[in-house]
Formats: sequence, structure tokens, C-alpha cells
Amino acid sequence: MAERGALWLLSLLCLTFLCTESAAAKHVDKGSAAQPFSPFWFTVEPQDTLAIRGNSAMLNCTTHSDAATPTRIEWKKDGTFMSLVSDERRHILPDGVLFFNHVVHSKHNKPDEGTYQCVATIDSLGSISSRTARLAVAGMPRFASQPAPSTVRLGDSQVMACEVNSDLVPFTRWEKDRQPLELSTRLLLLPSGALVINNASEADAGLYRCLVENVGSSKTSDEAQLQVLPETEDERKPEFLVQPAAVIKVVGNSVLLPCVVSGFPAPNVRWMLGDKLLQESEDRLELLAGGSLQIFNLTEEDAGVYTCMADNSNATIEAQAQLTMQVPPQFIKRPANIYAHESMDIVFECEVSGSPAPTVKWVKNGDAVIPSDYFKIVKEHNLQVLGLVKSDEGFYQCLAENDAGNIQSSAQLVILDHDVSLPSFPPPSLTPNTTDHVTPGSGGVAGPAGPTPTAPRDVVASLVSTRFIKLTWRQPAEPHGDEITYSVFYSLEGTSRERVVNTSRPGEMQVTIQSLMPDTKYRFRVVAHNSNGPGESSAALKVATQAEVQVPGPAPNLQAVSNTPTSVSLSWDKPLTGNGELLTYKLYYIDKTFGTEQDVDIDGQSYNMNGLKKNTEYSFRVVANNKHGPGVSTEDINVRTLSDVPSAPPQNLTLEVQNSKSIMLRWQPPPLSGQNGEITGYKIRYRKGSRRSEAAEITGGTQLSKLIDGLERGTEYSFRVSAVTVNGTGPATDWTATETFESDLDESRVPDQPSSLHVRPLINSIVVSWTPPENQDIVVRGYTIGYGIGSPHAQTIKVDYKQRYYTIENLDASSHYVITLKAFNNVGEGIPVYESAITRPQSDPTDPDVDLYELFPAPYTPVPDPSPMMPPVGVQSSVLSHDTIKVTWADNSLPKNQKITDNRFYTVRWKTNIPANTKVKMANTTSLNHMVTGLKPNTLYEFSVMVTKGRRTSTWSMTAQGTTFETIPSSSPKDVTVVSKENKPRTIIVNWQPPSEANGKITGYIIYYSTDVNAEVHDWVIEPVVGNRLTHQIQELTLDTTYYFKIQARNSKGMGPMSEAVNFRTPKTESSDKMANDQASNLPPKQGPSGNQDPQDPGTSVGKSGVGSNSENHIVVIIIIISVGAFTIIVVVVGAFLCTRRTTSHQKKKRAASKSANGSHKYKGNAKDLKPPDLWIHHERLELKPMDKSPDPNPVMTETPIPRTSQDITPADSGLENNPHLQQRRNSYRESVRNTPSTEPLPPAAAASSQASCPSEIMADPEGSYHGSSTTEEEPSYSSNLPPHRSAHPHAHAHPLKSFAVPAIPATSYPSYESPALPSTPLLAQSGPPTHPHVVKTASIGTLGRTRTPMVVIVPNAPDVPETSKMLEDVDSVLASLPPCPSPAPRSNPVPLPQNYEPDELTEEMAHLEGLMKDLNAITTAP
Repeated sequence: MAERGALWLLSLLCLTFLCTESAAAKHVDKGSAAQPFSPFWFTVEPQDTLAIRGNSAMLNCTTHSDAATPTRIEWKKDGTFMSLVSDERRHILPDGVLFFNHVVHSKHNKPDEGTYQCVATIDSLGSISSRTARLAVAGMPRFASQPAPSTVRLGDSQVMACEVNSDLVPFTRWEKDRQPLELSTRLLLLPSGALVINNASEADAGLYRCLVENVGSSKTSDEAQLQVLPETEDERKPEFLVQPAAVIKVVGNSVLLPCVVSGFPAPNVRWMLGDKLLQESEDRLELLAGGSLQIFNLTEEDAGVYTCMADNSNATIEAQAQLTMQVPPQFIKRPANIYAHESMDIVFECEVSGSPAPTVKWVKNGDAVIPSDYFKIVKEHNLQVLGLVKSDEGFYQCLAENDAGNIQSSAQLVILDHDVSLPSFPPPSLTPNTTDHVTPGSGGVAGPAGPTPTAPRDVVASLVSTRFIKLTWRQPAEPHGDEITYSVFYSLEGTSRERVVNTSRPGEMQVTIQSLMPDTKYRFRVVAHNSNGPGESSAALKVATQAEVQVPGPAPNLQAVSNTPTSVSLSWDKPLTGNGELLTYKLYYIDKTFGTEQDVDIDGQSYNMNGLKKNTEYSFRVVANNKHGPGVSTEDINVRTLSDVPSAPPQNLTLEVQNSKSIMLRWQPPPLSGQNGEITGYKIRYRKGSRRSEAAEITGGTQLSKLIDGLERGTEYSFRVSAVTVNGTGPATDWTATETFESDLDESRVPDQPSSLHVRPLINSIVVSWTPPENQDIVVRGYTIGYGIGSPHAQTIKVDYKQRYYTIENLDASSHYVITLKAFNNVGEGIPVYESAITRPQSDPTDPDVDLYELFPAPYTPVPDPSPMMPPVGVQSSVLSHDTIKVTWADNSLPKNQKITDNRFYTVRWKTNIPANTKVKMANTTSLNHMVTGLKPNTLYEFSVMVTKGRRTSTWSMTAQGTTFETIPSSSPKDVTVVSKENKPRTIIVNWQPPSEANGKITGYIIYYSTDVNAEVHDWVIEPVVGNRLTHQIQELTLDTTYYFKIQARNSKGMGPMSEAVNFRTPKTESSDKMANDQASNLPPKQGPSGNQDPQDPGTSVGKSGVGSNSENHIVVIIIIISVGAFTIIVVVVGAFLCTRRTTSHQKKKRAASKSANGSHKYKGNAKDLKPPDLWIHHERLELKPMDKSPDPNPVMTETPIPRTSQDITPADSGLENNPHLQQRRNSYRESVRNTPSTEPLPPAAAASSQASCPSEIMADPEGSYHGSSTTEEEPSYSSNLPPHRSAHPHAHAHPLKSFAVPAIPATSYPSYESPALPSTPLLAQSGPPTHPHVVKTASIGTLGRTRTPMVVIVPNAPDVPETSKMLEDVDSVLASLPPCPSPAPRSNPVPLPQNYEPDELTEEMAHLEGLMKDLNAITTAP
């Protein structure tokens, strides 16, 4: 019994041991047996096929698989599975091929044409889909064009047309005389089907036709005769018979770019890709039929613009075409097979390339993957699957497609049981939140057998929100290990797809689940892991997220409309979502120019917002409020308030006189707050003088300047400008006045040094007066006065160009001031003139009778106390080169030999006169000169010197100036831009800016342009441009061509560097408006707005305003004036004739008397140099002016330059315009004035007067100009006996920049200028008794390098001789009794006038006067 019991116990132990071993072995097998991936792919996929109607066709499809289950092949057409069970015409062969017995295709029935796809399925694994393939059916042969009878000359080329569909070209062939034509390099079939015959010979003559065969039905074109003509050897320009056209090709294929050219001599054809010349020697290129380009095995680099250039001795032509390359999709990264567990997140990667960029879609087991919450496309093309379930197993395919083709690649997903560890090869692709928490495993070998943890305890949701839930739990009761990790599985209630989140570190017993949906129920369970694997799962915990507070949604249909310039009407609808009654709406608005948001509470669903800014963009949004608070805001809506007329005038109006007939206006727009809309233009109103009548000009909205021309010389004009919007014209600026020049002056250089500078010191002020520069042909726009104690650079004042004196106030008494004066214009400041003065001491009484404006030489300035160092004197600058100036000076504190024996040193300071560059540089030296180097070329520098000895220093010396020489430009023109001219595609406009380092005045530019940026410089086309231009048009360019442009500047020293090449491509086609423009260009030109032809011309209306109203009132006065003037002229001529009758002995006596009177002066020269200067007496100003002789030895006087008032001038001008003869005479007079260097022609009487008068009694202006009313070439004068009327402005008709006259003592009346000493005064006779015995005037004369004190001019009273006849009788006696005149001051270049007139000259003059009288009679008798 005991033995039996022991046997049973032994048997039980053995059975237990065997069961344990079996269980362990089973566990090991289960842990290591990961299901292997099943190979499954396509070995042959369908390809694009061209089928022939009625013939058979097939699409191949073959797969490879190791599975025991056979593969099932199905086909899709246009995305839908085909049902072929009862289809007798189409069926699937055993190897998977889709076979068509005969293809059906007609105009209205095309059942076989479409896109096909093969789908292979293994029931135990899944399905895969092939690439798609297109089955096309060749259409019915049709000819778009057929051969036509043609001729060709020997050796030339010809094209026989035969245009068919592109898919039928492979089935096209040609016949000549009904015999097949063999193609060669001379006979070429074009992509269109046409035949090219190159280098024609007599054998090419015959009948040609093209045939389309082997497409179900053949078709033959018409026959056409080709005649071969002998070559006449007449030159013919190249002409395109066929040009290349844009084409799209796939990489790896071939392309033929046709280019057929005719001409004699035979044109040479070359091809270019972009800027590169193609060589036929390249392996993949071949030139066919004399010009067409064949490219084999195309690559992406072959894409671009191809240019066919043909040239012979007559001309060169070219044509372009774009070759676009397409690249089929290619895989950069294919999707990989993946092992995963349920609830994990995985990513299939797929990266492709191609041109155009491919589109990617994903397929699972043959069905398209639709993106959802669990299937997402990430990182452009990757597929992410969240919360895997067992049904997700299968084959996933990435399909990429573009215009060039499509490809596919597949990967298998295998989901393992949780107790099977993930193999380490191949590595799985996991999302970031699971990558570091893969279930432990070691290459498929399970760890040692052992217990796994029990379920975690007390799983609770410690925090529940609308979008997340926080879970916590306790450790399992039996963890069976120390390193315990946890996985939290969660899913939507009612679904089996779980997602998993792992804890971040061992021992952590809480996790937060993010990205949940509000008000949704979820199921949560927690699994613990130890070294043996996952343990038991906790019980499912159901938790619902909180519902979001139901605040109102956005208010739909928000609209805003501007009704007025200051208001906007808004409206909206009630929000679609909300929880409870809406309380209010809050309207937010913001001025987008400032960015401060404001709000207003509204009860309704509309609101009218007032008080807004005009023409301002505002942004509005609406937020609805309920008891829970503010809801979701609407999208911002922008609206601009309406515009209005400007409320402010333009700013900063400036007037700049350009010349004698034009004024440039410049201004700035009104401030933004006053524009009230888009400025569409500016209205300029101007008037002459104080007249009320105005003229108007309109400019464009962006134009901020306007040149007003056609004005009168020496006339004051007033201007004002107003801004214009679409709503109207705003307020205008104040009237601003300026005066045109009396004559045109030069402003290409700075003014010269003022001719004189006088200072008069007082106690606390200094009166400064000056005269203009002697060279009055340069524009002076003002003067700069600098002054300071010891240095003129302490203070600066600018005054107007009309000003001739200025009082410097607020000075210190008994102080030594240095004063400098410089004239300036728009070019810059001229050379300064210096003067110094010491203000009077405080105790010095001021003479109340002193005339502060009297001009006299500066008083003697004593040398100041030498205790401070005296500044160096005699500072001079010598320009040595374009960057070097030598500065020298003297030191009065040194001995006479200027030898330095102590330790003093000098500091040289220099700076430019450029306002933007105020940097001052200094250098020290111990000698009396310094070489300043490193200067900028063509730049004016100012130098001053200071001496330092120990602790004593001097003030800065007077400045010396020097302008460095020019040198070639060291930089190229900048900001080069090229734009196309509107409506003229063959014309471009090149714009640029001058070089930043011009190093001199730019005298010109050279524009280089070429189609080859790498061409030699001498191969570029050159366009010269003058230096004052910064834009240039280039015409007749080739369309659709890239041009390169460079610009080079030059000055007087040479050429600068070229700018960088700027490329521009002309448009591809002519403008659609070209025909209209061409027709418009043939129309007769319209009369422009300027000129006298236009009666509406504003300038004309201004210039003549007031004339018509006064002409009728003064017609009688005009007739009297003209009659008396003509009579006076006759009398003067007769008197001059009598003068010529004087005997020779009488003339000799006069010369002897004159010589004896002048003998007390000593001159270096002969007797003819002793003649006094020729003077012109201006009766109104009482000044004598020198007159230049006319270059004509026998001048013919056509006008009598007697000054008069503007009231006298106007009627004469009116009559002149009405009489063509007088108009012609005035024009001839203008021409004579233009061609003569003298300022006025000298009448005979005036010549006699200049001989008889005493020049020493009257001051003469050395420049030859006179003041007051004057006769100009615009206003020819006639004689007048009326008393002169003095203008209120003494310089009303004198150019303010040309001369200077000291204001004279005003006279209460105007005396007669007849005098025994002036025998020619009958020409100047004026009525009215004299009221004063003498009239005293002062005048000043500017001489070179010095000034003179004013001299008193005494004009003797003239006897009252009212009878002209008596004056004529006494001419000889008056001439004989003239006293000898004292010798005048010497002149540098005296110009004598003729001493008498010859009879022939007088006869010619009388004939001219007779013609003048006839014209005057015609005026007086005109109605």
C-alpha cells in the first residue's frame, strides 16, 4: 500500500514537471514567433497604350507572391471595378492581362478609351493596386492642312504642308509621284506631319502627297506639284518658312525643334540655349534638313528658351521657343513594412520628387484612405494611423502622380499580439509619444519566464476639463518587480479603436490625456509592465469631458458700408449658436493708420458710426454677449470712408525762376489729415503783377512740380496751388510772387566773387553793402553773409538776390569782426570776399545825420593788441592735382624773412562746401605751407590756418578756397533699371542715377546692350546719351528676347567703370493696341496747348489781359504818339545829314581841340586809343551806358530805342500783331539783335550825342546795361513825345541779377533834357516846364578789383526851345560852339563809333524810314 502511494506521488511529480516545461516552451515559442512579412508586388504593370479602332489591344499586369493562396487579379476603369463576367469582347487572361478582342471607338461611343488600373488581391493578406495606364484610340484621319502647289529655287528650302493629329504622325508617310519617299537628313518629317525639302535639286520636282495608314482606315491627301526653279542669284533676305514652337517633353524622350529658313545666299542657321551657343558636335544634338534641331535622351538641364538664328550677307533673323521638361514622379523614400501592437500610433513615410510637383494619395488594400480623426496626412505626404486595431492590418500604398506619369509603392502593416514583443529589425516607425515606450523585447527572444503585474488599483480621473483628463492610480497589489511602467489605453465610448499613452518614467502613476473633445464620453484602462511583460488590465473607467460654456458664436453676415466721408453703416445677423438670451453686442473698430482699438455697446443688430476720419480705412468686428460673457468675435471687416475735397492746401510752395520765360513751381502734398482722399491732381493759378485775371494749369496726382513757361521777360508773376480729389478742389496756398529774368543767364557754375564789399561799423551793428559780381551772365539767387569775432564762420545769414545792403545787429562794442560775402545759386556758393571792421566803443556818439546806406570805403582797422597770437595772413591755395592742394600763408608775427626760430606750429583746417558733409579735417605743420592730399576730385575746399605758440593760440585766419581738378569717374552709374514702354513692346526705357563718385561734371553716358552677357565689349551695341539725361529709350528691339544693359559715365577726363549688367526680357507678343496706335500715329498732329494759335492758351490770356479793354480808350493817343514820333525821326535824320556836310577843315579843328584838351593825360598807346568811350544816354535814368559796335561796318538802324512806359508799349504791340508787315519788321529786328553782341542798336542821333557830350560829367556803367524801362527784343519801341512816367519800382524792367544802382534822390517832377551842351536832345525832347534848375543824382561804377566813391552828376537845365525848326537851324552853330571836353577815365577796351555817315548810308536810312511811315499810316487807318 505504501509502495503504491509512493508510486502515485512520483507519477504526479513527473506530470507536474512535464506540464511546467511544456508551458514554458509554449511561452517561449509565443514570445518569439512574430509573423513574417509576406512578399507581394507587381512584376509587370500596365503602360500607356495607343490602340487602333477595330484591332485588338491588351494591358499587362503580373504579380509575385510567396503565399500559398493564389492571387486574384481585377481591373478598374476610371476608378471603378470592371464587370467582365458577361463581356464577350473584353476578358482577363490567366496571367492577369486585360485583353480586348477588338477596340470599339466612334464619335459618340468610346467605351474602351480611359484610365485603367490593375488590383491584385490575396485573401489572407490584402490587396495592392498598380500604377494607372491610359488607353487611347487613334482617331479618324483628318487633314487640318494639305500640300499646295509650290516652287523652290535650286539649293533653297521648301515645306510641303500636311497637318494631322499629333497621335497620327507616327502613321504618316509621304509619296512622290506615287512612290514611297525615303526620309533622310535632307528630307525631314516635322512633328506636324509636314515635309521639309532642304537644298533642293532638280530631282525633287514632282507630285507630292501624304498618307495616313495602319489606323483602321487609311487616308490620302491631295497631290501638289513642286517646281524647281533655277537660282537667279538675286540676294534675298532670310525668311522663316517654319519657326520653332513651344513644346513639352518628358525626360528621356527626344524632341525635334523645327526651323526652316529660305534666302540667298543660303542662310547659316545656329541655335542657342539661353545665352549659350549650341554645337552640333555634342553627342545628343543633331542638325537636320539644314536648320531643325533634334535632341536625344532629354534631361532636365535641356529645359529653357531655344533661339534659332539665321543670317546671310543681307540680314539676320531669329525665332525663339520654350522647351519645358517634365520629370515623372520618383521615390526618394518608400514606405517601409511595420510591426506594431494594437492601440499604437504609426507613420508610413513617403517622399517623392518630380516636375511638376507630384500629388500623393494613399491606398489601403486597394481602397483610397480618406483622412479622418485616426488617419491623417502629416509632413506633406506621410500617413499617420492613430490607435491601431486589428482590422488596420494589410498593405498600404503610396501613389504619386503628375503630368509625366505615376508610380506606386506598397508596405505591409502587421499587428502583433501584446504578448509578442516587437522585433528590432526592421525598426518600427512610431509617433513621438510612443517612440521611447515600445513594449520591452530583445530581438524576438523572450525573457525568463515569470509572473506579470496584476491590474493597477483605484484608477480615478482626478481632473476633468473640456479638452483633457488627468488620471491617477495606485500600484498593483502584486507588481512582481521594481521597474514598473504603465500604459493608458483610451477610446471613445462605443468604438473599439483604442489609443495608448505611456508614462514618461518608471514608477510614475499619473498621466494627462490631451486633445479630447468637449462633452464626450471616453473609456480608460491602465496596464502595468514589468520585466516579464504587460500585466492585467484595470477595469474600464468611463469619464465624460466637460461641456464648454455656451457663449454666443460669431455674428454672421457682418457688413459695413460708408455713406458719407465721416460715417459708416454696419449691420449683422443674430449668432447661430448661443446659450441663453443675448444681452448686448460690442462693436470694436480701429483706425488702421494708428492701431488703437475702440469699442461701443449696441443693443440692436445695426449701427451708424459717425465722426470718423475722411478717406480712412477702418476695421470693424462684432462680439455678442450673453449671461456667460462675450462670445466669439467675427472676422475683421475693412471699409474705407468716402473721400472729400481736401481741407488743407499743399505745403512748402516754392518758386524757382528758370530763365526769362519760365518759372518752376515745387510743392508738397497737403498733410495726410487734410487730403481727405486720393489726390488726383493739383490746380495751379497764376496772374501777372496785380491783375485780377488768372490762368490755370492742371497737373497729375503724383506730380509735385510744374514748369510754367511762355511768360514775359522781367515780369512779376504770382502763383498759388490747390489740391484736387474726385470730389473737387481744396483750398489754395497763399499767393507767392516772383519775377522772371530780364535775360537768360547761366546756372551751370557758381557765381563769381562780388565786385565790392563795404562795411560801416556802429556801436552794436555793422552796415554791410555790396555790388554784384562783375560777370552778370551767371545766375545769382542770393548772398551769404558770414561774420564773427576774428573769424567769419561764427554766424551765417542768407539774403535775397535783390538785396544790396544788410545791417548785422546785436554785436559787441569795440570788437574786431571779420565779415565774408558769397554769392550763391543752385550749383553752390561762389568765391567769398572778405572785410573786417571794429565796432565803435560804447561812449562813441552816433551821428544822427549819417546815411546808413551810403557806400564808402571801409575805415582803417588798427592792429589789435598782439597779446593773443595774430592769425596767419595771405592764405592761398594752389591746386596741384585732382586730390592735392598746397596751402601757403604768411605770419606777421615773424621777422620779415619769415624764418621760424621758436617752437610755434600751425594748424591747417579744411572742409568742403557740401552742406551734407560738414566734417572738418586738420593737420599740424611747422612750416609756412602744407600739402593737403587725399581730397575728392572736382570739389571746392575751404582752408584756414591757426598758429599756436606754447599756450597761446590765434583765431582762424581768413579762408582760402580751391577746387581740385577733375579726374575720370571712379564709380559706375547706379540704380540702373529697364522697363518696357507702355503699348510699345519693342521699345524699352533705361533709367539710371549719376555715379556717386563722378569726380567732375558728367558730360555724357554710354549705354551698352547685347543679348550675350559674356560677349566682348566691342560686340555690344552702343547708345550715347548727353550728360544731363538720366533716361533713354531704345527702340526696335526683338520680341521675347533677353537683353543685357550696362552704362558707363564720362566727364572731361575720360570714361568711368561700367555698371553691372541688368537683364530685361522683351514681351512675347505685340501689344493688342498696336494697330490702333499705328493708325493714330498717321493722324495729323493736334495743335498743342502752347503757342499763339490756341486762343484758350492760359499764358496768352494772361499776357494780354487788360490790353483789349484799354485799346479802345487810347486809340487817339496812340495815333498822336506814332505821328509825332515819325516826324521826330525825320527831323533827326535831316539834322544828322546836315552834320555830315561840315567841312573837312572844321572837322580837323574839332580833332585838334579834342587832342589839346586830352593832352594832359599820359597813355601807353597811339592816338586812336585816346578816343573817349562810346556812351549811350538813357534819359530816364540819367546814366551813360557803353555801347558795343555792331560787327556790321555799315549798320542799318531799324528801331529807335526810346524808353517808354508799359502803357505805351501795349497799344503798339496790339497794332503790330494786326499788321503783318510790322510783324515781319519786328521779327527781322529780333534776328538782328540775336546776331549782334551789342545790347541795343545805336541810332544816328545818339551817335552824334555821344560825340558831343562830356563823358566826365556822367557816370557810365562798365557792363553796358541800363536800368529802368528799356526796349527789349520782345518789345520793339517807337518814338514818343509824351512825358515819361516813372515806374513805382525803379528796377521794374531791369534784371535784378544783372546790375546794381544806388537809389537816387526822388524828383518831384521830370525836367526837360534839352541843353546847349547836348545838341542831339531834340530826339529826347519832352514837354512840361522844368520845376528845378538842376537835378542831382548819384551813381556807382564797379571796376575790376576796386571800388569808387559815388560821384555827383550835374545835368544843366535845358533852354525851352519849343520850335523844332529853330533847333534845326541852330545845329551847325551849336556844334561849332561846343567847349572842349576833359579827358574821360581810361577804359580797357574803348570801342569808337563811326564819326560820320556816308551819303549812301543816309539814303538807305531814308528809304527805311519811308517804309516805316507807310506801316504807321496803315496802323492809324486800320479800323
